[in-house]
Amino acid sequence: MLSFSRRVCASTIRTSPKNAITSQRYLDPARTSSWICKRPIVSFSSWTAPRRSNILLRFNNVNKQSKLLFCNQALPEHIKVALPALSPTMQMGTLLSWEKAEGDELEDGDLLAQIETDKATMDWETPESGYLAKIVAPEGSKDIPVGKLVCIIVDNKDDIGAFKDFKDESGEVVGAPAASSETVQQPESKQEVTATEPEKSAPTIAATTPVASTPAPAGDRIFATPLARTLASEHGIALASVSGSGPEGQIRKDDVIKFASAPIPVAAPATAQYVDIPVTGVRKVIASRLSESKQTIPHYYLTVDIRMDEILRLRQRFNDTAESQYKLSVNDFVIKAAALSMKAVPEVNSSWHDTYIRQYEGVDVSVAVDTSNGLITPIVFGAHAKGLVEINNDVMSLAQKAKDNKLKPEEFQGGTFTISNLGMFGIKQFTAIINPPQACILAVGTTEKRMIPDESAESGYSKGTFMSVTLSCDHRVVDGAMGARWLSAYRKFMEKPETMLL
Repeated sequence: MLSFSRRVCASTIRTSPKNAITSQRYLDPARTSSWICKRPIVSFSSWTAPRRSNILLRFNNVNKQSKLLFCNQALPEHIKVALPALSPTMQMGTLLSWEKAEGDELEDGDLLAQIETDKATMDWETPESGYLAKIVAPEGSKDIPVGKLVCIIVDNKDDIGAFKDFKDESGEVVGAPAASSETVQQPESKQEVTATEPEKSAPTIAATTPVASTPAPAGDRIFATPLARTLASEHGIALASVSGSGPEGQIRKDDVIKFASAPIPVAAPATAQYVDIPVTGVRKVIASRLSESKQTIPHYYLTVDIRMDEILRLRQRFNDTAESQYKLSVNDFVIKAAALSMKAVPEVNSSWHDTYIRQYEGVDVSVAVDTSNGLITPIVFGAHAKGLVEINNDVMSLAQKAKDNKLKPEEFQGGTFTISNLGMFGIKQFTAIINPPQACILAVGTTEKRMIPDESAESGYSKGTFMSVTLSCDHRVVDGAMGARWLSAYRKFMEKPETMLL
């Protein structure tokens, strides 16, 4: 709700019989400069008019959501609420659902709507208390620009009826179904076959498959004029397929021409069945950012094999003594070792910013999570300073929020290093695309049993469990030797997990 000073100002301007004098006394810069400086007024229009027919005050609240306090002779005082930017990179949004209906009472903090941003589905809380008088953007409206009017809020319940036929600034009737920004049209498949009139003197006959007709019985003589035989020979037409119109079925020149110019039946090409799936805002951002990354970042890749026997034994011991309080995964060790490696080789914990390289002190590890809407990377903050159990709890909580579309912007925006693990799908080794402005991303494959030479064994060999990891590096930030040092430190932590305690 507006503060007392703002409400008195608006009410006085609207109801006073001496609007011009009142507005000058209340808003004259010479007298009220201190009041104006303390209030976030963005614009005020027509306050010097001799008659008040329209007053418009624009405010910005602490959440930087633009609101318009508007009144005129036809409509009571109301607030026009525009779509806010729910993430720093958001330019448009899709209104998935309204959680309040027209006429409902609104309190600060109530869930008003669900908005799909360029990152995830966000809950939009009510920016003002009052009553929801009109929903301008219906559910399902796509690609709504930030700042576009989406609803109207009034202070008094009795004022709701005045907005039944409200029209927005564009002149469209409010509540009319929004046209989809993209209309997918199935092209009509049409096959046209044209038969040209051949010149009788010199017919143009394409090499074709003869039209089925009653061929002459085997061994029967084919009667045809010399000119008909010449035309048929020149154009590769079997006379046995041509029906003659002369005496006793003799084939003439006109019969050959008629046969050659007849339309050829064309079989319709087989068309695979398909379904067009609309691209979500999240998928658009993924496509844009990864395309930009691959085109502008000079990637190179380093791969090492890590022996996992010690970590698997240590994980088993931890889980056996957990008494169901936790259940560590291999991925928890992967995150912890990566974070400690970033501290061991801090140059890798950096990002590219065109004119400078920013090196971070803390290690915030982004973990790639697959959701129904696409890939998202929630962040384990300060992973270098957290224990395995705390990392495990963070990853499980963030992964569930990501799948439920409940992540807050601060939980997935940022990060200094990314890990993408496809080992649970049986992928042995792969390369990942860097998530800008980060400098590196680690691609983790599955574990597998291998036979290795072992002089101490009676058989001369032994079994070991190995995992392949590939580090994708931005060559502008991380040189090859630097990336190799990072992987060397990472392998040491993974193969000797007790060193993570030092």
